[in-house]
Amino acid sequence: MLELRRIAVILLIVLIVSVKGFATHNRAGEITYRQISDLTFEITITTFTYTLSAADRDELTVDWGDNTTSIAPRVEQVLLPNFYKRNKYIKEHTFPGPGVYEIIVQDPNRNFGVLNIPSSVNVIFCLKTTMMINPSLGYNNTPVLLNPPIDKAAIGHVFIHNPAAYDPDGDSISYSRTVCLQENGEPIAGYTFPPASDTLYVDPVSGDYVWDAPVDSGKFNIAMNIEEWRNGIKIGNIVRDIQVEVYKTTNIPPENQELTDYCVEAGTVIEFDFISTDIDGDSIIQTANGGPLIVEESPAEFFYVSSETGLSVSRFRWQTACEHVRERTYQVVFKAEDTNRQLSLVDIDNMEIRVIGPAPDGLSAFPFSNSISLVWNKSVCTNIAGYRLYRKAGVSGFKPDSCEIGIPPDIGYEAIGETESVEDTMFLDNNNGIGLMKGTEYCYIVVALFPDGTESIASEEYCSVLVQGTPLITNVSITETDESNGSIYIAWAKPKNLDTIPANGPYEYNIFRSPGIWGENYSLIGTINTDDLDDTTFVDEPVNTAGYNYSYKIELYNDEGGNRFLIGSGEASSLGMDIEPADEKLSLRFIKNVPWVNLEYVIFRQDDTGMSFDSVGVTADSLFINYGLENGKTYCYLVKSIGTYNRPGILDPLINYSYESCGIPVDNEPPCPPDLNISSNCDSLYNELTWNLPVPGCPDDVANYKVFYKPTLEADLEFIHTVESPLDTVFIHYPDFSMAGCYAISAVDSTGNESELSSPVICVDTCNYYEIPNVFTPNNDGYNDILRARTTDFVVRINMKIYSRSGALVYETVDPYINWDGMYNGKYVAPGVYYYHCDVYENRITGVETRHYSGFIHVITEKDARLPGEGGKK
Repeated sequence: MLELRRIAVILLIVLIVSVKGFATHNRAGEITYRQISDLTFEITITTFTYTLSAADRDELTVDWGDNTTSIAPRVEQVLLPNFYKRNKYIKEHTFPGPGVYEIIVQDPNRNFGVLNIPSSVNVIFCLKTTMMINPSLGYNNTPVLLNPPIDKAAIGHVFIHNPAAYDPDGDSISYSRTVCLQENGEPIAGYTFPPASDTLYVDPVSGDYVWDAPVDSGKFNIAMNIEEWRNGIKIGNIVRDIQVEVYKTTNIPPENQELTDYCVEAGTVIEFDFISTDIDGDSIIQTANGGPLIVEESPAEFFYVSSETGLSVSRFRWQTACEHVRERTYQVVFKAEDTNRQLSLVDIDNMEIRVIGPAPDGLSAFPFSNSISLVWNKSVCTNIAGYRLYRKAGVSGFKPDSCEIGIPPDIGYEAIGETESVEDTMFLDNNNGIGLMKGTEYCYIVVALFPDGTESIASEEYCSVLVQGTPLITNVSITETDESNGSIYIAWAKPKNLDTIPANGPYEYNIFRSPGIWGENYSLIGTINTDDLDDTTFVDEPVNTAGYNYSYKIELYNDEGGNRFLIGSGEASSLGMDIEPADEKLSLRFIKNVPWVNLEYVIFRQDDTGMSFDSVGVTADSLFINYGLENGKTYCYLVKSIGTYNRPGILDPLINYSYESCGIPVDNEPPCPPDLNISSNCDSLYNELTWNLPVPGCPDDVANYKVFYKPTLEADLEFIHTVESPLDTVFIHYPDFSMAGCYAISAVDSTGNESELSSPVICVDTCNYYEIPNVFTPNNDGYNDILRARTTDFVVRINMKIYSRSGALVYETVDPYINWDGMYNGKYVAPGVYYYHCDVYENRITGVETRHYSGFIHVITEKDARLPGEGGKK
């Protein structure tokens, strides 16, 4: 019994030492990060602590949310008034792959006496930030929080905290109220929001945390989510923990003059005076925080102007520049703090500034027979990525309103193309090679594009029409498909209004032909001389039309003696098709380059007798897929296009036929990639891969699956296993050297077609499994005589050093299992508490990495000593 009491006393001493080492001190803080490379990030942990506490951390442990932890060293500490200290810890980390990760930092404990946290002195202080790594969304950095998370408030007066968040990437930010966190990032049990005489809320847009108004004095902790959004997707969240000290005072806080939001064109100077007054006649200190004050290019200034009793004036001045243009507004938070001897109070206000890009100018158009060339002046903003062109049939009369950028969707304009640099100020509109319609008035607007995709103010509208008097081709129709005796019918509308040129005739039509649909090598194939222009047809024969397309150009000349000149020309191609075979289907893609609009295509397929073609479908698209076919069988097709110029006096509808073409369905289509998921079983040391069968609409003839693996990020994927049954969608993998690794899977059909690998490649990191006992009894009684780590063979080595309380090194080893028998210089060490440092080298997804452990080991050498649960001596 005496021995057991001695053990209990020693353990109590260890507990007392531990409690002293974990003295309470944490008040507020947050975690932010910046992205260094695809998977590597640098995080910054900022904490505000109580300086009178004995606890002071030179390092903090970071849980990365990927089954790993690291030690973040302190790189900065700043002493602040009222027993506050700001601490900054920084650490880099490489994540195993894309995904969502919760970064957690926790430290015992919170400071004493927080009124809305039960027994705050015993509650773990915890910070959490959530990140999404998604290569398709690009790199991301968290917002920078420019106002500290510590504040003072007064009973009966409205309190406002604003983090002054600035997102360097220009992402959207929203805000919400949340609960402070305890151990493992869980909400604090029993937490209550501070009592308010009216309301307590967070403005989701401005970020103001409004407490209207405190009713009790003392310390309170509140928290807010600072959420980051990109393209409508939530990509991150910071939980900011804030401590507010509320006082009872007769002081009345200062009051700021109302602020006005601004929307300005880049290059504009924003300048105004910020005025604060104090009814008590106290001196006032004015400060400002926000993105404009920390941007690299032409940052804003905020400086003192004048002051007198109860009045202070400072000036905000910002010379905006093109580099400031972005989609999101800039927020500036202004703070006025009085210097009352009893208690300093503040008034906080914020404003929004939007900087927009100037409109391109000098837009003009030069029409041709079926296209219009556009030119404009180079933007004054040299940092733009290029320009975007918009087109509309007919005049809109659009003029942008104040602070309006881009083109509103309801005025009929559509984007037709972009250029790729600030110098590229020309664009040829040929309707993507189809050609523009004759007689239509086309109007254009150009905008500049900034690096984040933001559009500038729209240019002035400019309108133009195609050159008049050109032959308007209406038909290029294949009437006979044959390798040597094919025939193509060409027709065009009779040109009008030639007297306005003037062109009085006689006239000459020249007909040209070029292989292909783009008219790259024309040769003259026919001439028609006419006085009245009525002869508007031509048959091109014999010509090879078996799978060949041709372009035709009709040139019209004024053939008057001594006054011969080209009036205009028109071009159009024949209708062809590419047939792509697939599993039990054929895809028909229609090929053409015509100046009219084809409204629909009628698809005919030759019947089994080979005597006639029957309609099998109608489509308005340039692609038609004929399903339900028999692999290995020949199918032949013919296509009729139905088009229009949609102009009075022009033949309507325009009917043209393609050549006949055949195809044979074959099973050359691989299955869809499976949807892969992975979980690690750290106890049994295996990774379990599960996947879903290919989604509906994919080929359903999966025969087996192939599994691919690589042990590190830098390695190449290698095939490791075939899952033979298409119904078996689980694979257990026992890695050789580490639980870390990356996996992908493919599906293979019955004819050997293999899908692409599942995407993304999914990586898992090694299980965080290394435990060092904190008590052992080297008394040679056969029970717990050896200090042995609980680990796996995946640990390469360790560097373990154990010290006595006096600092003497009593044991060191590189053995992952430690295996210390308690001996030092041939004798058992004295009973007591020993301190250790241990670096663990283990195989990780990025290679061999180190984790650091430190702590206490209690050595008990008394004879018959037992740990709890061991029972008596045998």
